[in-house]
Amino acid sequence: MASLLERFRNLVKKNNQSTNIDYNKAIYNFLGNSFVSSQENDDSYINKGYRFNSTIYSIVNLISKAATTIPFQVYEVQNHNDLKRYKAMTTGQFNTTSLHNAKILKNKSLIELEHTELHELLDRPNPAQSFNTFISEILAFGLLTGNRYIYGIGPDTGANQNKYKELYVLPSQVMQIQSGGIMDPVKEYSLEYNGSFKIPAEQILHIKDFNPYYDGSGSHLYGMSPLKAGLRTLDSNNEALTTGLKYLQNQTARGVLMSDEGDLNEVQARQLKDKFKQQYQGSKNAGDVIITPKKLSWVNFGLTAADLSLIEQYNASIKDLCNIYNVPVQLLNNTDASTYNNQKEAKKALYQNCVIPQLVKVREELNRWLTPQYGNNLYIDFDFTVVPELQEEMDKVVGQMTQAWWLTPNEKRAAMSYGIDEDNTQLDDYYIPSNLLPIGLNDIPEQPVQQLNIDINKLISKSEEVLDVKKDKPHAAPEVLFYNNYPQGATNNAKRMMEWKNIHGSDIIGGSKKEWQIVEKLSKRENINKKEVVLIYSYLNKHKDNAIIKDKLRETPYLDKKYVAYNLYGGASMFVWSKKISEND
Repeated sequence: MASLLERFRNLVKKNNQSTNIDYNKAIYNFLGNSFVSSQENDDSYINKGYRFNSTIYSIVNLISKAATTIPFQVYEVQNHNDLKRYKAMTTGQFNTTSLHNAKILKNKSLIELEHTELHELLDRPNPAQSFNTFISEILAFGLLTGNRYIYGIGPDTGANQNKYKELYVLPSQVMQIQSGGIMDPVKEYSLEYNGSFKIPAEQILHIKDFNPYYDGSGSHLYGMSPLKAGLRTLDSNNEALTTGLKYLQNQTARGVLMSDEGDLNEVQARQLKDKFKQQYQGSKNAGDVIITPKKLSWVNFGLTAADLSLIEQYNASIKDLCNIYNVPVQLLNNTDASTYNNQKEAKKALYQNCVIPQLVKVREELNRWLTPQYGNNLYIDFDFTVVPELQEEMDKVVGQMTQAWWLTPNEKRAAMSYGIDEDNTQLDDYYIPSNLLPIGLNDIPEQPVQQLNIDINKLISKSEEVLDVKKDKPHAAPEVLFYNNYPQGATNNAKRMMEWKNIHGSDIIGGSKKEWQIVEKLSKRENINKKEVVLIYSYLNKHKDNAIIKDKLRETPYLDKKYVAYNLYGGASMFVWSKKISEND
């Protein structure tokens, strides 16, 4: 009975990872119970690349070492929708803003766990490796061959039967897929190294890069190496170095050495060549004087090293190889490139374009293959916030968080990696600035009318006395009222318009000189007089429809002249405030 139950469990587990039979019939034309051949020559990528080419060696080490600085963590999923948003945000382009937003979503969707079985497994995947060397091998094999193989080993019986206790990275260049035919395209994997060792498919996590080559034989089941597309560049880089070495050994000599006293036979010519190599070639004999008892002549042919532009070809091939792996060439000490202002920007691009996408791919596959064995709501993730190059200056971060009134203090603490203060419940409340007003007038609460106990007769009598006193005095200038308590939203709109003007130019943004004078006052929160307030209200009231961006210009709002003009005067929040001031005569 136990054997039957075990077969059923394995069948279900295998079927969950198997593709549909109709799909298999459409894709596989020549698939049988045999090995699936690969169109890739993984040995050459390793032997001609990593083991032979210094540029490939440097690129792969640069990426893998950078990845080992990012720690992993195990979480419990609390909100699957927020988790989807977080995953989408970390899968795309990373910058400082998206990093903070991802951190907030992560705190909403995941709860950090400690001392779990997954922690124990990943901290020490196997007795011979730590997590750093483990993840370094995974990435290195993927970067070289486009394939990563993780072998999970666990007990055959007992309570932990379906839980792996050791994980090993297998050499991808000697791995082969064993097919079970149309019904089971990936039946098992075979390690073709000193014999053949077969491993069931469910015990192997195969992480492969995209391979567009479909020929009906299942070759697309293997990933395509990045060096497949860059093989000619790799050969060019190797040949440039080899040719340069030959030129150095020959002291750039390339020609024919002939005797003027008669023809040399084949044996004499070979002896002369060997003697020339032994005594006059190489760095030890550089600049030495050649002495010979016979009269010889030299006929030069071929191009010099300068004419071949070996250095230029070598540098161009380095740039191409860096482009294949999305690595900034500046990090390989290429002083000719000046795309980035400093090394910090280049390192940031390394993490954004290469390291993080590689780790995200491994993260998603581990969560598909490994975490379900330890629980349904567990999630493995890497903490990208520890990367110094992705952190903006602290004063800028503090400034952004200060203006983000729509976040609670605890959310701000979490986004800045200070942790949530659970002891102070007031930090879970929202704190909204007092100078913000709603857009709609109907949203403003009406103040109750209070009755004033004033004796009108006394007030009139007092006023007449004051007028009598001032009759003989010269006429005073009317009092001018100034205001600087307008909404912060108006200031923000004015600053936004000024930024657009600096970026896109005044010809695109538009606006009159007087309008920009008001914009400058609003942006600096300077005083504006009653006349200016009335002018602002008059314009905003007349152009209410301009408060909304045209649908066709939502991607480029700065091109909407009417929307820009409306926000030059402070926008919707300024309209509510200016109306209140204008009508209060």
